[in-house]
Amino acid sequence: MDETRLNRLREELDKAQKKRQELDAKVKKLEQRVREAENTYIHDIVHAANITPEQLGRLIRMAEHSLPMNDSPFEKEEKDNDEG
Repeated sequence: MDETRLNRLREELDKAQKKRQELDAKVKKLEQRVREAENTYIHDIVHAANITPEQLGRLIRMAEHSLPMNDSPFEKEEKDNDEG
């Protein structure tokens, strides 16, 4: 392999690494935006239902204990998302 080809490969590698860094940063920002949107969505639901955070906590605990075999709907949803 000649030196010119080696230099081109190094340049291509550098370019790909920079692009990966940019994409990693974009993914991180998008993950943060999704979390914020989810939190806003949950807040809006709780606010519309006119319940306090304490009441929401109790409601979630009651739902977990009333399900058959203590299967959490949250765990099932996460498993479903992992499979898809």
